[in-house]
Amino acid sequence: MKTVLLGISFVLLLNSICWAQPDVQGFDEAAHRENARTTFKEKVAPFVKKYCISCHGGYAQAGVNLQSALDSPESATSFLHWKKAVANVKVRDMPPEDAGEIPTDEERQQFVEWLGTLKYLAEPDPGPFVIRRLSKVEFGTTLQHLYGVSPSIADSLPDEVVGEGYLNSVSPLQTELFLDIANKVIAEVVAPDGQPPTKMQIHYFGHAPTDEGSFRSAARQVARKLARDAYRRPPTESELEVLAGIFDLGRENQLSYTASLALMWKAVLVSPQFLFITPADKVDSNAKIVPLDDYQLASRLSYLLWSAPPDTELSALAEQGELRKPEVLRAQVERLLKHERSRALFDSFGAQWLGVTGLQSQAFDPAVFPQMTAELRKAMLDEVRLFFDSIVQENQSVSRLVDNDYTFLNAPLAPLYGLERSVSGATMQRVKLENPNRGGILGMPAILAATSLPNRTSPVKRGVWVLEQVLGERVPPPPPNVPELEDQKQEIREGLTLRQRTELHKTDPNCANCHKVLDPIGFGLENFDAIGRWREKDEGASIDSAGELPSGESFSTPADLKRILATRESDLARNLTQRLMAFALGRQLEGYDEVVIDQLMDKIAGDDYRVRTIITEVTTSYLFTHQKVR
Repeated sequence: MKTVLLGISFVLLLNSICWAQPDVQGFDEAAHRENARTTFKEKVAPFVKKYCISCHGGYAQAGVNLQSALDSPESATSFLHWKKAVANVKVRDMPPEDAGEIPTDEERQQFVEWLGTLKYLAEPDPGPFVIRRLSKVEFGTTLQHLYGVSPSIADSLPDEVVGEGYLNSVSPLQTELFLDIANKVIAEVVAPDGQPPTKMQIHYFGHAPTDEGSFRSAARQVARKLARDAYRRPPTESELEVLAGIFDLGRENQLSYTASLALMWKAVLVSPQFLFITPADKVDSNAKIVPLDDYQLASRLSYLLWSAPPDTELSALAEQGELRKPEVLRAQVERLLKHERSRALFDSFGAQWLGVTGLQSQAFDPAVFPQMTAELRKAMLDEVRLFFDSIVQENQSVSRLVDNDYTFLNAPLAPLYGLERSVSGATMQRVKLENPNRGGILGMPAILAATSLPNRTSPVKRGVWVLEQVLGERVPPPPPNVPELEDQKQEIREGLTLRQRTELHKTDPNCANCHKVLDPIGFGLENFDAIGRWREKDEGASIDSAGELPSGESFSTPADLKRILATRESDLARNLTQRLMAFALGRQLEGYDEVVIDQLMDKIAGDDYRVRTIITEVTTSYLFTHQKVR
């Protein structure tokens, strides 16, 4: 029976509606595209042929194939090669110092600027709709909202490791687990034969017909109600027939009317229409780009902001075909963000962006950091969660993520701030900070711990984190076989501070260029130990936290570093916009995506780079509301 159920239930469909264009008012896209063609032909191609093609020609050395990028500079694959090339050229990693010809600093800067125009070579394209599986959290939350069961019912599912957005596969093990969870849901919601039905059971099943001849038609109506909620859209007639067939299968196996409905319900709960966010309507075969249908849009929006299925109001607007109207969609984004459920945005997106998803299980040497209890780890994450949510709810500028004067603490967390005398109790509370080195994500213990090693800080990891997660820079991966600091010879390490040992990497020509950029930033946070406590010395030596950003701006304290970063609102906002967009779409951003991001940045800048404005512009954008179908 289980095999038959799984085999019957896995059916998918596809897609949507009519032609639409991106919002390009006041933007001469044709002129930009022509300029990009000229720039590529007269500037980019000659530079690549002169300095790069001898090593990155016919095959992807170090993952970069610039010959294919020269052949089709507008393709999605080429866009990724161009991004890698920019990252290596900016840190002077490429061309290597032993190359025959080396570009000047001015040429390097020009090359970076030229490559920035190539996005305009891409034609308008919102990309395909990425059919994606519900995450573990979303799955549990969906079961809770639909059927009233505890979201912990999904705890047996393995945790996901996600990249730009989501995973979209189901392993044999997960298939078994989904069926096991479906059985638990049914056992909790459907009363055994002979027992009074539960409220949820009556809601979906109603009362059994007195005439057995009416069983199948009644079951079909039950299937329609179950599928409408679970699929987040009206089911098709063929889908209803499949479910009715499963009811028939139950009756053929001598199951009661209620037990046969329960079997049909299990099929709904393990179907891809429930486990995946899928398209609904068929697509006009003559259209290349179409808007998402309203049901699809409602699900994409609610799972992004709430990690939950659309509520009654959102579903009703989708039913009426009203949701895609710009003014309606914006109003719904505002409503969803104001609701307490929007805290889920941190757990799904924010924690991944800031790199703290693994903190609960991250290893710390108990002999060095006995304070890292489960209670403290939870408080660390709660601090970041509440701070992120406060920025969203108060619609503060993105710069306030970096430099602020408050945080959220409780008794377990307060000692890391030296505030144990003024904060008590297990409840997290908003606290005004007087120390200018604190306030903002750079000084939060969760961030500082997540970018450390089990027994010490890691200036390199912290430098990479600031450049990539905060500023949106791309840092080239380290060369292979680089020894860890602990693996350096004892006679070399003897008497050196952590900063001096780390700077030994600069003596290796393969490492020097990147470490010149990364290390000074990481050392700017070195006054914070591996779990975020302030200190003046490390291993008996005074800490030198002076450093310099790639832009040439210097700092001597974490407070200085925060203030400098906070002035770069455009970079901070663009990074957040790009990361949220990639997460919302479930894919990496490519050529034309960057054109849309440029347009969004004009609107975001006009509202002082406020975070809720960023979220609203992303969720009402051309990329979020449209899809390419062929």
